[in-house]
Amino acid sequence: MPLRLFVALDPPAPLRRQLAALAAELRRQAGRAAERLRWVEPGSLHLTLQFLGNAPDERLGDVEAAVTAAASAGRPLALSVRGVGAFPSPRRARVVWAGLHGELEPLGALVRDLGARLAPLGFPPDERPFSPHLTLARARDGASGLAGALAALGAREAGTWRAGELTLFRSHLSPSGPRYEPLLRAPLGAAPSEPHRTDSP
Repeated sequence: MPLRLFVALDPPAPLRRQLAALAAELRRQAGRAAERLRWVEPGSLHLTLQFLGNAPDERLGDVEAAVTAAASAGRPLALSVRGVGAFPSPRRARVVWAGLHGELEPLGALVRDLGARLAPLGFPPDERPFSPHLTLARARDGASGLAGALAALGAREAGTWRAGELTLFRSHLSPSGPRYEPLLRAPLGAAPSEPHRTDSP
């Protein structure tokens, strides 16, 4: 059975709590407009670096090796979360996000290196420029009425983050929403022998 995979940075628990508080404040300020969004559970928040889509089970080992090599060539990153916004625009939001700041240049280099290692395996990187963000909520058709709330929280600090590892996730889809299962955690800047598989749901 194909595995629906993506590679991400996984926020630590304290930052997840701060992001949950930010999302709660945004929902409060948005009022009834917030009801048109599907809000991401705090435990599912992550920074996607590359979405692979469906991968044959027999390619998992090659994917793990590519993720491990990219992590080994990188280094831990100092990031911070500040402000909120929406794609494609605050007036018609399909994705509501929290912004990333800090060492974005080396983060971008990590994403490009990861893409270069995964492309020969049949997983080309996204053609769109990498735009680092943490998705807080989604709307199928675009939600209006959020612009004022987004502007009010546009500079709100949500915490700092020392990103120390790449995580290969498997996404399980269901009517109640996706569940993300970490398959591999590869420390940034570590020797290639140091990543480890995880059985955590």
